[in-house]
Amino acid sequence: MTNLAKLDFVALDISGKNYLSWALDAEIHLEAQNLGPTIKEGNSASPQNKAKAMIFLRHHLHQGLKDEYLTVKDPLELWTGLADRFAHQKTIVLPRARYEWTHLRLQDYSSVIDYNSAMFRITSQMNLCGETVTQAMMLEKTFSTFHASNMVLQQQYRERGFTKYSDLISCLLVAEQNNELLMKNHQSRPTGSQPFPEANATFTSGYGNRRGGRYGKARNRGHRRGQG
Repeated sequence: MTNLAKLDFVALDISGKNYLSWALDAEIHLEAQNLGPTIKEGNSASPQNKAKAMIFLRHHLHQGLKDEYLTVKDPLELWTGLADRFAHQKTIVLPRARYEWTHLRLQDYSSVIDYNSAMFRITSQMNLCGETVTQAMMLEKTFSTFHASNMVLQQQYRERGFTKYSDLISCLLVAEQNNELLMKNHQSRPTGSQPFPEANATFTSGYGNRRGGRYGKARNRGHRRGQG
């Protein structure tokens, strides 16, 4: 069994606002512990496994929810009760995710990483609500939202025939990093400007001065000896 001293994932909030992600995390962890059947209809799980599942589920509930379901001892009953209570979250999350998907544009982000993060956050929410977002949809969303000044570049990427969104993003990340490197090289010494003087020239000049200083001291010592 999982160590109950810590949570394996965020507990279900009493408002149910994180129910969709919580249910997915809970189901995955129960399956990993061979307790998945305990929350399936018509299961024949042993009393021991049902008790383990209940301990795990209750451990990942807000204290208020623990109190509300204090008398429930069957994990399937608890699972079903929570689903009936918070299933409406899909009607809240999905419209918002659809809206964000509609207005998602590559040109609105300062970096490819930021755009990619927003893409996966939105599509994950849509998939969680049962609405599938395909690779083709993600590719078209990206191609169609290039900045107008990059129209030729966008056409070049289209002609490469990407079938996976991750491949396109990898190419965009490499191009972005190369552009940043070119800008840094340009800013370090703009076109037409002269390079800095070589350090050796300065060093040699200083060394000559130091030598002269030594010889001067030697002559002074000799002069003093002559006086003596």
